[in-house]
Amino acid sequence: MGRVPTPLLPAAGGPPPPGSRTVTTDDGVPLHVEVDGDPAAELTVVLSHGFTARLAEWEIQRAALRDRARLVLWDQRGHGRSGWTPLVDATIDRTGRDLGQVLDAVAPSGPVVLAGHSMGGMSVMALARQRPELFGTRVVGVFLLATSAGGLVETGILARAVKLVRRLHLLPLYLRLLQLLAPLLERFRRRGTAIGRRAIRRLLFGADDADLANVLLVQNLLEETPYPVAMAFYATFLDHDEKASLEVLRRVPVTVVAATHDRLTPAAHGRDIADAIGGNAELVVVPGAGHSVNLTRPDVVDAAFIALLERVGKSSRQAG
Repeated sequence: MGRVPTPLLPAAGGPPPPGSRTVTTDDGVPLHVEVDGDPAAELTVVLSHGFTARLAEWEIQRAALRDRARLVLWDQRGHGRSGWTPLVDATIDRTGRDLGQVLDAVAPSGPVVLAGHSMGGMSVMALARQRPELFGTRVVGVFLLATSAGGLVETGILARAVKLVRRLHLLPLYLRLLQLLAPLLERFRRRGTAIGRRAIRRLLFGADDADLANVLLVQNLLEETPYPVAMAFYATFLDHDEKASLEVLRRVPVTVVAATHDRLTPAAHGRDIADAIGGNAELVVVPGAGHSVNLTRPDVVDAAFIALLERVGKSSRQAG
Protein backbone atom coordinates (compact mmCIF):
# COMPACT_ATOMS: atom_id res chain seq x y z
CA MET A 1 0.00 0.00 0.00
CA GLY A 2 1.37 3.42 -0.94
CA ARG A 3 1.99 6.21 1.49
CA VAL A 4 -1.11 8.25 2.28
CA PRO A 5 -0.42 11.99 1.99
CA THR A 6 -0.54 13.71 5.36
CA PRO A 7 -3.54 16.05 5.50
CA LEU A 8 -3.13 19.69 6.39
CA LEU A 9 -5.47 20.33 9.29
CA PRO A 10 -6.85 23.82 9.91
CA ALA A 11 -5.29 25.57 12.89
CA ALA A 12 -7.24 25.72 16.14
CA GLY A 13 -6.55 29.42 16.75
CA GLY A 14 -7.51 32.54 14.88
CA PRO A 15 -10.95 33.65 13.75
CA PRO A 16 -13.57 30.96 13.12
CA PRO A 17 -13.72 29.88 9.47
CA PRO A 18 -16.62 30.75 7.14
CA GLY A 19 -19.69 28.65 7.82
CA SER A 20 -19.17 28.75 11.59
CA ARG A 21 -21.79 29.34 14.21
CA THR A 22 -22.24 28.85 17.95
CA VAL A 23 -24.85 26.60 19.53
CA THR A 24 -25.30 27.29 23.25
CA THR A 25 -26.37 24.26 25.27
CA ASP A 26 -29.08 24.25 27.91
CA ASP A 27 -26.37 24.48 30.58
CA GLY A 28 -24.70 27.46 28.93
CA VAL A 29 -21.70 25.90 27.14
CA PRO A 30 -21.01 27.48 23.70
CA LEU A 31 -20.35 24.78 21.10
CA HIS A 32 -18.43 25.61 17.95
CA VAL A 33 -20.21 24.32 14.83
CA GLU A 34 -19.20 24.49 11.17
CA VAL A 35 -21.55 23.96 8.22
CA ASP A 36 -20.11 22.88 4.91
CA GLY A 37 -20.99 20.95 1.77
CA ASP A 38 -23.95 21.34 -0.53
CA PRO A 39 -26.45 23.75 1.11
CA ALA A 40 -29.21 22.50 -1.21
CA ALA A 41 -28.66 18.81 -0.40
CA GLU A 42 -31.61 16.95 1.05
CA LEU A 43 -29.35 14.90 3.36
CA THR A 44 -27.33 16.32 6.27
CA VAL A 45 -24.32 14.47 7.72
CA VAL A 46 -23.33 15.39 11.29
CA LEU A 47 -19.75 14.43 12.25
CA SER A 48 -18.65 14.04 15.89
CA HIS A 49 -14.93 13.81 16.68
CA GLY A 50 -13.04 11.71 19.22
CA PHE A 51 -11.61 12.21 22.70
CA THR A 52 -9.12 15.12 23.01
CA ALA A 53 -9.41 15.85 19.28
CA ARG A 54 -11.52 18.45 17.44
CA LEU A 55 -13.63 18.61 14.30
CA ALA A 56 -10.53 18.99 12.09
CA GLU A 57 -9.84 15.27 12.48
CA TRP A 58 -12.61 14.76 9.87
CA GLU A 59 -10.84 16.94 7.28
CA ILE A 60 -10.24 14.14 4.76
CA GLN A 61 -13.80 12.83 5.03
CA ARG A 62 -15.08 16.39 4.85
CA ALA A 63 -13.49 16.74 1.42
CA ALA A 64 -14.81 13.36 0.27
CA LEU A 65 -18.41 14.07 1.34
CA ARG A 66 -18.68 17.78 0.53
CA ASP A 67 -20.40 17.24 -2.82
CA ARG A 68 -22.73 14.54 -1.53
CA ALA A 69 -24.47 16.15 1.44
CA ARG A 70 -24.78 19.15 3.68
CA LEU A 71 -22.16 18.72 6.41
CA VAL A 72 -22.30 19.74 10.06
CA LEU A 73 -19.16 19.38 12.18
CA TRP A 74 -18.83 20.38 15.82
CA ASP A 75 -16.28 20.55 18.62
CA GLN A 76 -17.45 18.64 21.67
CA ARG A 77 -17.52 20.57 24.95
CA GLY A 78 -14.07 21.35 26.29
CA HIS A 79 -12.49 20.57 22.92
CA GLY A 80 -11.35 22.73 20.01
CA ARG A 81 -13.15 26.08 19.80
CA SER A 82 -16.03 25.03 22.06
CA GLY A 83 -16.37 26.38 25.57
CA TRP A 84 -15.04 24.91 28.78
CA THR A 85 -17.24 22.39 30.54
CA PRO A 86 -17.88 22.00 34.26
CA LEU A 87 -15.92 18.88 35.19
CA VAL A 88 -19.02 17.12 36.52
CA ASP A 89 -20.59 17.50 33.05
CA ALA A 90 -17.68 15.90 31.18
CA THR A 91 -19.65 12.75 30.43
CA ILE A 92 -20.86 10.78 27.45
CA ASP A 93 -24.41 11.27 28.68
CA ARG A 94 -23.90 15.03 28.41
CA THR A 95 -22.21 14.94 25.00
CA GLY A 96 -25.15 12.89 23.73
CA ARG A 97 -27.48 15.68 24.81
CA ASP A 98 -25.15 18.24 23.24
CA LEU A 99 -25.30 16.35 19.94
CA GLY A 100 -29.08 16.43 20.08
CA GLN A 101 -29.06 20.19 20.65
CA VAL A 102 -26.66 20.72 17.73
CA LEU A 103 -29.00 18.65 15.58
CA ASP A 104 -32.02 20.67 16.70
CA ALA A 105 -30.29 24.00 16.05
CA VAL A 106 -28.46 23.37 12.80
CA ALA A 107 -30.43 20.57 11.12
CA PRO A 108 -33.96 20.94 12.49
CA SER A 109 -35.58 19.19 9.50
CA GLY A 110 -34.78 16.69 6.80
CA PRO A 111 -32.97 13.34 6.92
CA VAL A 112 -29.72 13.10 8.85
CA VAL A 113 -26.82 10.63 9.00
CA LEU A 114 -24.87 10.73 12.27
CA ALA A 115 -21.17 9.85 12.27
CA GLY A 116 -18.88 9.47 15.24
CA HIS A 117 -15.25 8.52 15.80
CA SER A 118 -14.28 7.05 19.18
CA MET A 119 -15.94 9.29 21.82
CA GLY A 120 -18.00 10.81 19.01
CA GLY A 121 -19.50 7.40 18.30
CA MET A 122 -20.32 7.05 21.98
CA SER A 123 -22.11 10.41 21.82
CA VAL A 124 -24.20 9.09 18.92
CA MET A 125 -25.13 6.00 20.91
CA ALA A 126 -26.00 8.12 23.94
CA LEU A 127 -28.34 10.22 21.78
CA ALA A 128 -30.02 7.04 20.53
CA ARG A 129 -30.73 6.03 24.13
CA GLN A 130 -31.92 9.49 25.13
CA ARG A 131 -34.05 10.29 22.08
CA PRO A 132 -34.97 7.04 20.33
CA GLU A 133 -37.85 8.74 18.51
CA LEU A 134 -35.31 10.45 16.21
CA PHE A 135 -34.01 7.18 14.79
CA GLY A 136 -35.89 5.87 11.80
CA THR A 137 -37.57 9.25 11.36
CA ARG A 138 -35.04 12.13 11.34
CA VAL A 139 -31.91 10.01 11.69
CA VAL A 140 -31.75 7.68 8.69
CA GLY A 141 -28.23 6.27 9.02
CA VAL A 142 -25.28 5.95 11.42
CA PHE A 143 -21.52 5.67 10.80
CA LEU A 144 -19.52 4.39 13.79
CA LEU A 145 -15.73 4.56 13.50
CA ALA A 146 -13.29 2.95 15.96
CA THR A 147 -15.67 3.14 18.90
CA SER A 148 -17.20 1.05 21.68
CA ALA A 149 -20.58 0.51 23.30
CA GLY A 150 -18.95 -0.26 26.65
CA GLY A 151 -16.62 -2.55 28.54
CA LEU A 152 -13.41 -0.74 27.66
CA VAL A 153 -11.75 -1.61 30.99
CA GLU A 154 -12.98 -5.17 31.51
CA THR A 155 -9.64 -6.85 30.77
CA GLY A 156 -5.95 -6.21 31.37
CA ILE A 157 -3.94 -4.50 34.11
CA LEU A 158 -6.00 -1.31 34.05
CA ALA A 159 -9.20 -3.32 34.41
CA ARG A 160 -7.86 -5.17 37.44
CA ALA A 161 -6.74 -1.91 39.02
CA VAL A 162 -10.11 -0.24 38.40
CA LYS A 163 -11.99 -3.25 39.79
CA LEU A 164 -9.87 -3.15 42.94
CA VAL A 165 -10.45 0.58 43.38
CA ARG A 166 -14.19 0.01 42.91
CA ARG A 167 -14.21 -2.85 45.40
CA LEU A 168 -12.59 -0.60 47.96
CA HIS A 169 -15.12 2.16 47.12
CA LEU A 170 -12.27 4.49 46.19
CA LEU A 171 -13.21 5.25 42.59
CA PRO A 172 -14.74 8.70 43.29
CA LEU A 173 -11.63 9.62 45.29
CA TYR A 174 -9.33 8.31 42.53
CA LEU A 175 -11.12 10.33 39.86
CA ARG A 176 -11.23 13.44 42.04
CA LEU A 177 -7.47 13.20 42.64
CA LEU A 178 -6.89 12.94 38.90
CA GLN A 179 -8.94 16.06 38.32
CA LEU A 180 -7.20 17.95 41.13
CA LEU A 181 -3.77 17.03 39.77
CA ALA A 182 -4.66 17.90 36.17
CA PRO A 183 -4.22 21.72 36.46
CA LEU A 184 -0.79 21.24 38.05
CA LEU A 185 0.24 18.79 35.33
CA GLU A 186 -1.04 21.22 32.69
CA ARG A 187 1.04 24.03 34.16
CA PHE A 188 4.26 22.07 33.67
CA ARG A 189 3.19 20.23 30.55
CA ARG A 190 5.58 20.00 27.62
CA ARG A 191 4.02 19.41 24.23
CA GLY A 192 5.67 17.83 21.22
CA THR A 193 8.04 15.61 23.20
CA ALA A 194 9.57 12.36 21.95
CA ILE A 195 7.98 10.49 24.89
CA GLY A 196 4.57 11.84 23.95
CA ARG A 197 5.20 10.89 20.36
CA ARG A 198 6.05 7.31 21.32
CA ALA A 199 2.88 7.07 23.41
CA ILE A 200 0.77 8.41 20.54
CA ARG A 201 2.47 5.98 18.15
CA ARG A 202 1.71 3.01 20.37
CA LEU A 203 -1.85 3.91 21.35
CA LEU A 204 -3.30 5.41 18.16
CA PHE A 205 -1.49 3.69 15.31
CA GLY A 206 -1.32 0.16 14.04
CA ALA A 207 1.17 -2.31 12.68
CA ASP A 208 1.94 -0.54 9.42
CA ASP A 209 0.23 2.87 9.36
CA ALA A 210 2.49 4.94 11.63
CA ASP A 211 3.95 7.35 9.12
CA LEU A 212 5.99 9.88 11.12
CA ALA A 213 4.17 12.86 9.63
CA ASN A 214 0.81 11.39 10.66
CA VAL A 215 2.09 10.62 14.16
CA LEU A 216 3.23 14.23 14.53
CA LEU A 217 -0.10 15.49 13.18
CA VAL A 218 -2.10 13.41 15.67
CA GLN A 219 0.22 14.34 18.53
CA ASN A 220 -0.25 18.04 17.81
CA LEU A 221 -4.01 17.60 17.48
CA LEU A 222 -4.49 15.66 20.72
CA GLU A 223 -2.12 17.78 22.79
CA GLU A 224 -4.25 20.87 22.15
CA THR A 225 -6.80 19.64 24.73
CA PRO A 226 -5.85 20.69 28.29
CA TYR A 227 -5.24 17.98 30.89
CA PRO A 228 -8.19 19.04 33.11
CA VAL A 229 -10.61 18.33 30.26
CA ALA A 230 -8.87 15.07 29.37
CA MET A 231 -8.90 13.86 32.98
CA ALA A 232 -12.52 14.90 33.47
CA PHE A 233 -13.67 12.92 30.42
CA TYR A 234 -11.43 9.98 31.32
CA ALA A 235 -13.77 9.17 34.18
CA THR A 236 -16.74 8.64 31.89
CA PHE A 237 -14.99 5.88 29.93
CA LEU A 238 -14.65 3.75 33.06
CA ASP A 239 -18.43 3.42 33.35
CA HIS A 240 -19.34 3.82 29.68
CA ASP A 241 -22.16 1.44 28.73
CA GLU A 242 -24.45 2.26 25.81
CA LYS A 243 -25.28 -1.32 24.80
CA ALA A 244 -28.98 -0.65 25.31
CA SER A 245 -28.87 1.95 22.54
CA LEU A 246 -27.91 -0.65 19.92
CA GLU A 247 -31.50 -1.88 19.74
CA VAL A 248 -32.50 1.65 18.65
CA LEU A 249 -29.81 1.66 15.96
CA ARG A 250 -31.34 -1.46 14.39
CA ARG A 251 -33.94 0.83 12.84
CA VAL A 252 -31.51 2.40 10.36
CA PRO A 253 -28.59 1.38 8.12
CA VAL A 254 -25.38 1.38 10.16
CA THR A 255 -21.75 1.00 9.11
CA VAL A 256 -19.21 0.03 11.77
CA VAL A 257 -15.51 0.50 10.98
CA ALA A 258 -12.98 -1.24 13.22
CA ALA A 259 -9.18 -1.47 13.01
CA THR A 260 -7.32 -4.66 13.82
CA HIS A 261 -4.56 -2.88 15.78
CA ASP A 262 -6.73 -0.37 17.65
CA ARG A 263 -5.53 -0.42 21.28
CA LEU A 264 -8.06 2.13 22.56
CA THR A 265 -11.28 0.65 21.16
CA PRO A 266 -10.26 -2.84 20.00
CA ALA A 267 -11.80 -4.34 16.89
CA ALA A 268 -13.75 -6.81 19.05
CA HIS A 269 -15.86 -3.89 20.27
CA GLY A 270 -16.78 -2.97 16.69
CA ARG A 271 -17.68 -6.59 15.98
CA ASP A 272 -19.86 -6.67 19.09
CA ILE A 273 -21.70 -3.53 17.98
CA ALA A 274 -22.33 -4.93 14.50
CA ASP A 275 -23.48 -8.28 15.90
CA ALA A 276 -25.90 -6.59 18.30
CA ILE A 277 -27.41 -4.42 15.56
CA GLY A 278 -27.78 -7.38 13.23
CA GLY A 279 -28.93 -7.26 9.63
CA ASN A 280 -28.90 -3.48 9.25
CA ALA A 281 -25.20 -3.28 10.16
CA GLU A 282 -22.24 -3.59 7.84
CA LEU A 283 -18.86 -4.23 9.47
CA VAL A 284 -15.64 -3.03 7.84
CA VAL A 285 -12.45 -4.29 9.51
CA VAL A 286 -9.24 -2.53 8.43
CA PRO A 287 -6.16 -4.78 8.71
CA GLY A 288 -3.02 -3.30 10.23
CA ALA A 289 -4.61 0.03 11.16
CA GLY A 290 -4.96 1.67 14.55
CA HIS A 291 -7.32 4.10 16.25
CA SER A 292 -6.52 6.96 13.85
CA VAL A 293 -7.78 4.92 10.90
CA ASN A 294 -9.70 7.87 9.42
CA LEU A 295 -6.40 9.70 8.88
CA THR A 296 -4.16 6.77 7.94
CA ARG A 297 -6.58 4.74 5.79
CA PRO A 298 -8.85 7.42 4.36
CA ASP A 299 -9.47 5.48 1.14
CA VAL A 300 -11.09 2.65 3.10
CA VAL A 301 -12.99 4.93 5.48
CA ASP A 302 -14.22 7.26 2.71
CA ALA A 303 -15.40 4.31 0.60
CA ALA A 304 -17.28 2.84 3.57
CA PHE A 305 -18.88 6.20 4.33
CA ILE A 306 -19.98 6.76 0.73
CA ALA A 307 -21.36 3.22 0.57
CA LEU A 308 -23.45 3.97 3.68
CA LEU A 309 -24.88 7.10 2.06
CA GLU A 310 -25.81 5.00 -0.97
CA ARG A 311 -27.52 2.43 1.30
CA VAL A 312 -29.41 5.23 3.03
CA GLY A 313 -30.56 6.59 -0.33
CA LYS A 314 -31.67 3.15 -1.44
CA SER A 315 -33.60 2.58 1.80
CA SER A 316 -35.29 5.95 1.46
CA ARG A 317 -36.35 5.18 -2.12
CA GLN A 318 -37.74 1.80 -1.10
CA ALA A 319 -39.62 3.35 1.81
CA GLY A 320 -41.05 5.97 -0.51
